[in-house]
Amino acid sequence: MAGHDHGPSAPLSRDLSKFALVAIAAGVITIALKTVAWLLTGSVGLLSDAAESSVNLVAAVAAFIALRVVARPADRQHNFGHTKAEYFSAVLEGVMIVIAAAVIITSAVDRLINPQELEQVGIGLAISVAATAINGAVGVYLLRVGRRHRSLALQADGQHLLTDVWTTVGVIAGVLLVALTGWLALDPLIAIAVAINILVVGVRLIWRSAAGLMDAALPAEDRARIEEVLARYRTEGVDFHDVRSRESGHERFLQLHMLVPGEWTVQRSHDLSEQMEAELGELFADLRTTVHIEPIEDPRAYESWRLD
Repeated sequence: MAGHDHGPSAPLSRDLSKFALVAIAAGVITIALKTVAWLLTGSVGLLSDAAESSVNLVAAVAAFIALRVVARPADRQHNFGHTKAEYFSAVLEGVMIVIAAAVIITSAVDRLINPQELEQVGIGLAISVAATAINGAVGVYLLRVGRRHRSLALQADGQHLLTDVWTTVGVIAGVLLVALTGWLALDPLIAIAVAINILVVGVRLIWRSAAGLMDAALPAEDRARIEEVLARYRTEGVDFHDVRSRESGHERFLQLHMLVPGEWTVQRSHDLSEQMEAELGELFADLRTTVHIEPIEDPRAYESWRLD
């Protein structure tokens, strides 16, 4: 029996931290703008919005640190690299989104109990709109970069910024309606509705990140594409079993047993496995494949770890 690992010759780690610097800069600017808007109007909605932007800044710093760690090459203590650092960053971001939602709800309930007139609504809303435009542009940018590089940290940061955009849109609508109708309860009620929405986003982000930390298998559609490739090779007199997969940040890992006729030479078996791995590598970026070659006639070749 023989086994080998196949992956790209170049290191899979890359430094994407420069993109997180964009989010940090946007966070500093939007916090300043939203704080001014809150001080001018006295709106609890705008206060909550500024508080979430503070969370965005902390999360962006965490993403920057995580991406710097991810860029480190594999070493003696971390043989498979440091890509899981992205999951810790994304979990932290999800937790902070949940905390921000709780802070917003708490502030809104207090304002429901103790209503307060709003002041200088026009200029306050104009400042908030400017901050929202910055967050929206940076959020879309980070999502695109994160998807292109398969970086969960950047995708989480982009999602967080877009969540902030929706928060601000809701808050602006509430403040505007208060100014038009004089119904002070609208401000905190809309703040609560927005908080519930971002709470859902935070929980989903935590769930997705936790799946990565637990070495969840590749998505069903990816596994189906892998099976299509294996099915074509089964027509050449070989078989496969114990096929396992997982993701770690932007990297994908696949391991399997390839059962070949015992009469085949090592060279023939190796050549076929290399051909198969090259085909899989064209389908999936950043894929590391480990193939264990065994004789198809040997019953022991079909032994595998138990999967419940």
